[in-house]
Amino acid sequence: MYHRRLKGRVLKAERSVSFKCHKIAGGRGRGEALISSDAICFYQTDPETGKIFEKGHALEGQSVANKVVIFRGGKGSSVVQGEGLHQLRKKGTAPQAMIVEDPDTTLVAGAVIWRIPLVDRVEKGFYKQVKNGSEVQVDADRERITLTIEGSNASAHSARKGPVLQPGRHSKSKD
Repeated sequence: MYHRRLKGRVLKAERSVSFKCHKIAGGRGRGEALISSDAICFYQTDPETGKIFEKGHALEGQSVANKVVIFRGGKGSSVVQGEGLHQLRKKGTAPQAMIVEDPDTTLVAGAVIWRIPLVDRVEKGFYKQVKNGSEVQVDADRERITLTIEGSNASAHSARKGPVLQPGRHSKSKD
């Protein structure tokens, strides 16, 4: 754990925790965590803002732009999923990286083509510690995820916002 200092004042306590993962699409990305218990079809996002507009989706109204998106997996046909990721990338509103539990070929192909780091098989402890807004760095090439835990009580890190993604507890339907 370390503390950031500004002019001799302690701003906040931090600690970083590293987790193993499996590379699907290479690269590195860093950003705030955005966690969804639902599968995502990126065609149902607004390319201008990155906001998901799918009715009833766990992330409806939230933006994937420049986030590390943590979700169950993709859904939708190869045409719509690929086009959705293409438009997000073209407008600069694509995720910085994606962490999935259940990768499908459509999502994998889109991540590879549009060069968005994609990993799976993350150590289970990661899901217990990450929360929406956590700083996450994905290095798919080195098969590592680094989670930065901030706050005055960084070791406890129990205040959780948003849905909890629990690996292995989702149906395998692709909608």
